Amino acid sequence: MSLDSQRLITGVLITVTGEVDTTNAAQLETYLSRQVRAGEPLLLDLGGLTFLDSMGLHLLIRLNAALSEQGAALHLAAVRGAPARILEITGLSSALNIHTTAEQAITSILAEQAQP
Repeated sequence: MSLDSQRLITGVLITVTGEVDTTNAAQLETYLSRQVRAGEPLLLDLGGLTFLDSMGLHLLIRLNAALSEQGAALHLAAVRGAPARILEITGLSSALNIHTTAEQAITSILAEQAQP
């Protein structure tokens, strides 16, 4: 797994490539906890994600709930292949903010922030 972060005016963008599974989900969670500020939207660009197991799914569920409690939102972008299929099969694709591209996600975040 490879991780990269970028500060945006809308929050933080984390690019995740490779596989998220039992062996590294905790590493991803630690990385995210260091990058995300309380109440700030998080955008995960998953275009390079090739595999996601139940630990990765559980992490996304917990992360979504934690951000929601803070009044922020989790946005996923460019989910493809096996990870997209897993989200679809589990029903999480309808429960999470999923966008075709990171640019679409940023536009959505900006629209949310513009609302009173």
